[in-house]
Amino acid sequence: MTIAKALQQFYIDNNFAKDGGESEDTFELKFKFFTLKLPNSQFRKDVIHIHDIQHILYNCDTTWKGESFIAGWEIATGLWKHMPIGFMSLWAMGFSLLNYPKEILKGYKIGLQCKGIIDLKMSKNELLNLSIDELKEKITKKKPIKMSLFQWAIFVFWVVISELIFLAPLLLITILYLTF
Repeated sequence: MTIAKALQQFYIDNNFAKDGGESEDTFELKFKFFTLKLPNSQFRKDVIHIHDIQHILYNCDTTWKGESFIAGWEIATGLWKHMPIGFMSLWAMGFSLLNYPKEILKGYKIGLQCKGIIDLKMSKNELLNLSIDELKEKITKKKPIKMSLFQWAIFVFWVVISELIFLAPLLLITILYLTF
């Protein structure tokens, strides 16, 4: 099955627009008690198909549990270096650590074995024409990376950074409140 066909099925299964919302002006972040409607920036539009392909490759749903796995995977594969989208992955990791820390770690460990899809520097058309197996082969690193003490230290570093990014608005409000 091609990525294009799998992506269309993913969009149907999750009640998303045909293009995954790429052409929409806004997108929604759903939480337990509320939903945030946010502007759909150009940088997000340019890579949302990559994020959705990751869900397909690892059979992750679009709940926060699935997003937790994907956030861990994205950080391990180096998506953080592609700002500003990397900021969104770090924020998602920070939020997800409160709810699904095991999924973050699971995604991170698997991500260490992969190159990021974004780093393949393939056009959207080239990606969509690959089969799922072809893409898996392209992103799999030749040398497996184990969770050594060094890798655990890097993981903890990303945990701290992601929590700081997630909590930054609250910290800012607290600082402003205490200074006035």
